[in-house]
Amino acid sequence: MNLAELRENAREKLKGYCRVCPVCNGRVCAGEVPGMGGAGTGRSFVANVEALAACRFNMRTIHEVKAVDTSMDLWGKKLSVPVLAAPITGTTYNMGGKITEGEFIEAIISGSLLAGTLGMTGDAADPALWDSGMKAISSNRDRAIAIIKPREQKEIISRMRDAEKAGAAAVGMDIDGAGLVTMALKGQPVSPKTVREIKEVVSATKLPFILKGIMTSIEAELAVEAGAAAIVVSNHGGRVLDHTPGTAAVLPGIADRVKGKLIILVDGGVRSGADVLKLLALGADAVLVGRPLIVGAFGGGAEGVALLINKMKDELVQAMLLTGTPDVKCVKKEILYSA
Repeated sequence: MNLAELRENAREKLKGYCRVCPVCNGRVCAGEVPGMGGAGTGRSFVANVEALAACRFNMRTIHEVKAVDTSMDLWGKKLSVPVLAAPITGTTYNMGGKITEGEFIEAIISGSLLAGTLGMTGDAADPALWDSGMKAISSNRDRAIAIIKPREQKEIISRMRDAEKAGAAAVGMDIDGAGLVTMALKGQPVSPKTVREIKEVVSATKLPFILKGIMTSIEAELAVEAGAAAIVVSNHGGRVLDHTPGTAAVLPGIADRVKGKLIILVDGGVRSGADVLKLLALGADAVLVGRPLIVGAFGGGAEGVALLINKMKDELVQAMLLTGTPDVKCVKKEILYSA
């Protein structure tokens, strides 16, 4: 399967929910939630893409870098590329239901593994979605990460036990889902968390704990205080709060405060290997990719997901060679143009 075939297959299966636009920038689908758009005016989704697009490279071709290393280690796991699949759920109400939740998350996790990296499973009001994720983790033990909504404390800990039993490589909480009304309407309330509450769930597991949904340097420092092993700089793909800045805009300030104290992951608008390199230069250790891999899963299953991750890897290699960057583990901010 080639990229054109994958995109055409996905366009047919996602009809009415995602147009598989030539450029996935959130403009056509603004406000389409449920669906694949951003909340409200859609500006937070658009801001993610625009913040990345505003970054420019200093092209360098006179240097000694002849080959590059795109691999990294994450909690003892060797990754071929610093790209992980973001936690996504809701094939029925967000994507049209042409494939089941189980088929979707298995494609995401297995496809990530095929490409030599890790995928994440998500959480939602319907318990069947969480269960599908646990099954996918069980069949790909130690190569997937479980992300849980900011539920009541006992519910979070219960789900962490599920993830541990399934063989998750790490667990986490997408605290940026704290305002999701759909959860409360279905009797499963979510809410913001205090540092004390985060410490409680962090200390309840021996697995690395990820706090997803950090958008300020102050909250990044609070994540360090709470004992998180990693953060994800994220505005939930622009799907929870309108009018936030793009993640690439806030990432440098966050990295200045907590780089080296925990692992910094980031998502939002990543569409190419060049985008990956930009975010590494801005201070991330690795990135998460969401909407493009939905297209991969619907268009070609696990092979489609792997195809898109490997495409990003090839693009990353090219960008590294043309900026004189030998290793993704040490990307200099000077490769980015500053007027």
